Amino acid sequence: MLSDYPELLAENVNSWFQREPTQRMVRTLDGTVRAFLSNRYRRIDNLDIAEIVLPVIQQMEDAYFESCQITDSRMYIKVVNKRLEAEVVPGDIVQSGVIISNSEVGLGSVNIQPLVYRLVCSNGMVVNDAQTRRTHIGRVNEADENFQLFSQETLAADDHAFAMKIKDTVMAAVDETRFTRVVGMMREATTVQMNTTDIPGVVRLASKDFNITEEESTGVLQRLIEGKDLTLYGLSNAVTRFSQDVDSYDRATALEGIGYNILSMPRQQWNRINQMVA
Repeated sequence: MLSDYPELLAENVNSWFQREPTQRMVRTLDGTVRAFLSNRYRRIDNLDIAEIVLPVIQQMEDAYFESCQITDSRMYIKVVNKRLEAEVVPGDIVQSGVIISNSEVGLGSVNIQPLVYRLVCSNGMVVNDAQTRRTHIGRVNEADENFQLFSQETLAADDHAFAMKIKDTVMAAVDETRFTRVVGMMREATTVQMNTTDIPGVVRLASKDFNITEEESTGVLQRLIEGKDLTLYGLSNAVTRFSQDVDSYDRATALEGIGYNILSMPRQQWNRINQMVA
């Protein structure tokens, strides 16, 4: 409609605005509209998050940036701390890390999650069950709002409390106790065997359970075969290894989280997947 009949598009959009004349927040960049949001949306910009977390990361001994990216929807900062590492099986070393993400356009909260980095094939695994989120929801932004109701000291105190929480959470994400627990799960998963009578069937059913597409499932199967580890640990690593083959940084990061979800799935669920292909 935009290319073939822009007048009709304009008429449609204007008609809906007139039908539902609610106040909204429009986020723009370089003259382009990026997001059409609620007037309760609290702006937390990528630069604000970076200014808070980068000094904290600088204080981490032996920490380095594994990767960073700003996509159309999110900012990502992935940091690995070499000081904290363990061996899952002989020769398979993992290190602790943290992933910080934020969306300026309403597609996610500020997220801080532990990251486990596998050195043997440069895989990252996002630990999804230990995360802190800061939602972008605040007081209603009215056009005629009297900002004098909120003193500069009040707003500064709120921002300071938010910044302190972010700093504390970044440090906690590379906590040794949590890292040790995840490594223990990995070691246990190395003993959980896959039903080898129908390996593609196991991958297909696991993919369905964890919202991996059919095309992605084919790639995961290929990485599983190449890895030659037909265990629950091998399957989770196949997912995180396949994430490196995905063009979209957003989707690759999501697959890193799915790899952990597979690793930590309840044994009843894993047994069901194995039995259904038997």
